[in-house]
Amino acid sequence: MKNPQIGNSEKKQIDKAIKRLMSDMKGVEPPLNLAAVRSQLDLDLEYYSSKDSSLMKEIVHSIKVAGKVILGSETMLGKVIDKLGLRGMLFWDQNRILIDNQLHQARFRWAEGHEVGHTFCSWHKYYLLGDSKNELSPSCHATIEAEANYAAGQLLFMQDRFVAELMSLPISIASLKLLHKRFGNSNASTLWRMVEQYAGPHPLLGIVSEHPHRLSDDFDFCEPCRYVIESPRFRETFSNISEVQLFEILTTICNRRTRGPLGTEEVELIDNHGVRHEFVFESFCFPYNQPDGTKGFQVLTLALHKRQLSRVIVTS
Repeated sequence: MKNPQIGNSEKKQIDKAIKRLMSDMKGVEPPLNLAAVRSQLDLDLEYYSSKDSSLMKEIVHSIKVAGKVILGSETMLGKVIDKLGLRGMLFWDQNRILIDNQLHQARFRWAEGHEVGHTFCSWHKYYLLGDSKNELSPSCHATIEAEANYAAGQLLFMQDRFVAELMSLPISIASLKLLHKRFGNSNASTLWRMVEQYAGPHPLLGIVSEHPHRLSDDFDFCEPCRYVIESPRFRETFSNISEVQLFEILTTICNRRTRGPLGTEEVELIDNHGVRHEFVFESFCFPYNQPDGTKGFQVLTLALHKRQLSRVIVTS
């Protein structure tokens, strides 16, 4: 799945709101203290379990969209949660955030930042957890989630502060790991911000995937990458390249190790106009424990443009 785009108007509104918050908090340093952010915004945080019937009943009676009660039973709430893949909920009327306690510990911070992010998108209150066909459509849900993710990224990585530190470092996995520790966010979210916030002149690409040599039983060969993150320059110049092609590259360059560096290789990509380009692909494996106790293997890949080569001439 490629990183979705949001409108410039929405970006400007989100950026302005977060800049105002940072100014009000005065002198904050990374990693950003989310408890202090919630205090500033007067938000409460709680954790929930879908197996807690008493809490689910309370949630049902609390959920409203534009003042209208939209759910009538715990069963219906469960269906909405499953349909949208919800791992957190924001109740606008109560200034209350609920996070799924079944989430992996490493994802709690992003989930909280995501729900706080919704508060910077005031228009979301009319769509979140709605029950109409439009409100629950995949395209509508994808849009509001992309906007909340953008807000979460701008918040957790402290806007220009992250960009300044990123641009003072070489674009590499080593820098990703340093920025991950510096800002206190996950490796995957740090990769995402590196690519989207990169202010240099070169096309840049990030990939989050399974280990190409240790695929899960339900691996989807049609959509092999969990996320393909494109910088604006890459998206503009290399829109012809599919995630299937990118995963084939990973299969070639990655070794079979289950931890640490998997390979650094120079790879040739051809752009939309038939011009050949050389990229440096660097992949790194981060093992993790899955909820069922088995090992998972998340591979992060950075690909930075190195140079332009000659044009490809096709003759019949």
